[in-house]
Amino acid sequence: MNKTNIQAVLFDLDDTLWAIEPVLHLAESQLYDWLRQHAPNVVERETIESLRARRILLAKSDPKYKINLWALRHAALIAVLSEHGEDPALADPAMEVFTTGRNAVTPFDDVVPGLLQLKPRVRLGTVSNGFADLGRIGLAEHFEISIAAHQFGTAKPDPTIFHAACTALDVAPEHTVYVGDDLTLDVLGAQQAGLRAVWMNRFKRELPDHVRPDAVCADLSELASWLAA
Repeated sequence: MNKTNIQAVLFDLDDTLWAIEPVLHLAESQLYDWLRQHAPNVVERETIESLRARRILLAKSDPKYKINLWALRHAALIAVLSEHGEDPALADPAMEVFTTGRNAVTPFDDVVPGLLQLKPRVRLGTVSNGFADLGRIGLAEHFEISIAAHQFGTAKPDPTIFHAACTALDVAPEHTVYVGDDLTLDVLGAQQAGLRAVWMNRFKRELPDHVRPDAVCADLSELASWLAA
């Protein structure tokens, strides 16, 4: 594959630039502690696990919740607060507690050095289905554009969100690489949209036969080496 014409690299965020599971676990615990103080009727009747099960059910009720995960959590909070006799308006400050925790991420050690290595060579952007705030996290300065599904209106693997990022960078899809950890949303989604796709395999997972990424990397150092080779 000719890599000399790659002009832009787009990144997924969760489990590509940082580990998301411990972040969500802590953010949900912080929210639950906040509910214990401000909406005790909810905590008396619900656990963190039952609240998660409610969101899963709610997500199946409306396609918009697959695109807007913030709206899903907000709507689930309104429903549970109302059901247990608490003020549904508490959903707003509750979401701020969760969002603060959601953005308290620690990038993998290779991320900032890798981005600094790539930035002089290619244009950089992000495309994410989550609602991480790169400004709060402290990584926004490394990217020219960042597109989040809940703001854009469609989510990966829809090709329009990949194409919108390419358009924003003024780079054709065939000259763009997308880097992500999810084989369906990131690798197949990007390839079907006409981009190259790199599987960021930080957790030593097995690659199934039906997916053929353009490259497999364990970190951004390997990505930079692959692009330079």
